[in-house]
Amino acid sequence: MEAVAVREEKKSVNSPNRPYTQERTRNIGIAAHIDAGKTTTTERILFYTGLIHKMGDVDDGNTVTDWMEQERERGITITSAATTCYWTQKDDGVEKLFKGIPHRVNIIDTPGHVDFTAEVERSMRVLDGAVAVFCGVAGVQPQSETVWRQATKYKVPRIAFVNKMDRTGANFENAVDEMRKKLGAYAYPVVIPIGKEDYLKGIIDVVAQKAIIYDDSDQAGLKYTVGEIPAEDKDRAKAALTELIDAVSNKDDEIAELVLEDKPISPEMLKKAIRRLTIKIELVPVLCGSAFKKKGVQPLVDAVIDYLPSPLDIPAAQGHVPDIEQMADVVSDDNGKFCSLAFKLWTDPFVGKLVFFRVYSGMLKKGDTIYNPRTRKRERVSRVMMIQADKRIDVESVYAGDIAALVGLRNITTGDTLCDEDYDIMLEPPTFPEPVISMAVEPKTKADREKMGEGLQRLAEEDPTFRCFTNEETGQLIIAGMGELHLEIIRDRLFREFKVEASAGAPQIAYRETITKPAEGEGKFIRQSGGRGQYGHALIKIQPNERGKGVEIENKIVGGAIPKEYIPAVIDGIEEAVKGGVIAGFQMVDLKAQIVDGTFHEVDSNELAFKMAGIFALKDAAKKANPILLEPIMKVECTTPADYQGDIVGDLTRRRGTIMGMDSKGNTVIVNAHVPLAEMFGYATAIRSLSKGRAAYSMEPFAFEPVPANIAATIMDSAKNKPAART
Repeated sequence: MEAVAVREEKKSVNSPNRPYTQERTRNIGIAAHIDAGKTTTTERILFYTGLIHKMGDVDDGNTVTDWMEQERERGITITSAATTCYWTQKDDGVEKLFKGIPHRVNIIDTPGHVDFTAEVERSMRVLDGAVAVFCGVAGVQPQSETVWRQATKYKVPRIAFVNKMDRTGANFENAVDEMRKKLGAYAYPVVIPIGKEDYLKGIIDVVAQKAIIYDDSDQAGLKYTVGEIPAEDKDRAKAALTELIDAVSNKDDEIAELVLEDKPISPEMLKKAIRRLTIKIELVPVLCGSAFKKKGVQPLVDAVIDYLPSPLDIPAAQGHVPDIEQMADVVSDDNGKFCSLAFKLWTDPFVGKLVFFRVYSGMLKKGDTIYNPRTRKRERVSRVMMIQADKRIDVESVYAGDIAALVGLRNITTGDTLCDEDYDIMLEPPTFPEPVISMAVEPKTKADREKMGEGLQRLAEEDPTFRCFTNEETGQLIIAGMGELHLEIIRDRLFREFKVEASAGAPQIAYRETITKPAEGEGKFIRQSGGRGQYGHALIKIQPNERGKGVEIENKIVGGAIPKEYIPAVIDGIEEAVKGGVIAGFQMVDLKAQIVDGTFHEVDSNELAFKMAGIFALKDAAKKANPILLEPIMKVECTTPADYQGDIVGDLTRRRGTIMGMDSKGNTVIVNAHVPLAEMFGYATAIRSLSKGRAAYSMEPFAFEPVPANIAATIMDSAKNKPAART
């Protein structure tokens, strides 16, 4: 405890008014595949930390973090919920680094369904650490890989929790092995199970070499005893400790030195080394238990405190200084200038628009004025809240490292920096994938039309992967998102929250167009109508770009063939033409365009004429460049009893799927395939009927691939007849 106090004093980055210093703050996320048990794990943590006095269950629809009606009905998490709880490590005979020191833990429970991947993305951007939850039976699943990649992208240290160890077929060693093979994780257990399936009694703390046995007569999971490891598990525990020390010594000089000199390594030394490596993202400590059966959750919270970083343990956030090409560090210090990132917007039925934000430096008090570098506008802060899932607690001030919410701000979007006016800096916002599916929506009455416009605008503000726009050719309102479930939830929210009755067309795929060979194009826009005319003339070259690189436009004009002031207009024209495509009206991707030549007229040339010239030139070149249609391909994983394997593989093949591989786990077969999204509508019903309800599947966007010629022809015909399908 003295060591911690000395460290706090030396760094002097904490305001004397803050209740919990930065060293005693943890900002963590719970992330995983669908049904791995994230929400149940979060619910247990909130109970053991004393935030709630009755544990809810997903199946009963009474959890704290899944508080939306749609979440409780479907038993899934849709929106990430932020909540704050408090934990003090007990002196129960197991080695802990911060025994007796109270900590504050800000937890974000994120969705597992791929349609709501934006929620995970924006949460990862503002977290200091994450708990990756895995199912003890299924191990590493596709969405586990996605959230792992997101955590790696934002350099988030993590620990792993293998949940559902009470389930039939649970295999802890297999789950750890899959983390190493499929995720490339340097994962080593710091906890191993005692028994499994129906005989899960408790866990062994590998570092302390102690057994934690839970009392089955206690329904709340509060009673457990810490003692000697049962005789039959002693060898396994020793082997796990030897493996852990070897793994740590390979990466940590202090432990390596002790191993080489054959000196004893105390549990405290080993824990400190594990903490150092975890924070540097060089090691993933693995724990296990059963959140549902309330076993192994308290050691998980201890591990969050012991191994995951405080805001001071990670590199300072970086921000871009506007007007100069320069990055600057935003140091986590209460005494610095205020700087924060708005990572989520939410419309609360009681208090109005909430802006969730993470403070990176300085402090913010009620009544302060904040500045948005994107809009160059200032706003006064009227209310600051700490969120406890569905409860809102007003606070006077927040400090560096805190996650909180503001009420009543205008003109804010996800990813905005909020800071002091004299600290003009823009933090890197989270990035979001493009929508892959769209549908037309029609309000039932005129009154619904007005309400729907407002509702869709509010929902689009909250969700960066949701778009709505009007098709200019048909006047239809189009909504676009990440999947069928995503759009279904949007429609449901329109009805419940905004009281809008609307009917929807069939979902449409967000096809793309691209080119396959280089070509040149010319665009001329000449109008003479008496008096001053219009004159614009541009020549361009286009060529295919690398897949996934997008559209790149370069100005290669020399000698003033087109005056400099008209070049942006030509670029605007090319960009506009790219959005409309040349085959079937779909957006073009992955091409490079160069403006190489042109002519102008001293009197008649203007920006509009050159914009039109850019549009004509791109369309002319693209038609000669052998354009093709691309369709979104999904990565699909089906988990099925072996009896139905043949039927499911046959069905995927009929859907133009490519089988990428099959794995067996006991009597269960996991089929991995790449299937066009166009063939996956209604698949949930199909897989249930093929397997008598015993198979399950998950899918996520994988890539865009060329559409076969016969199918492309059909799409082009329907696109001509139904312009509303275009996105």
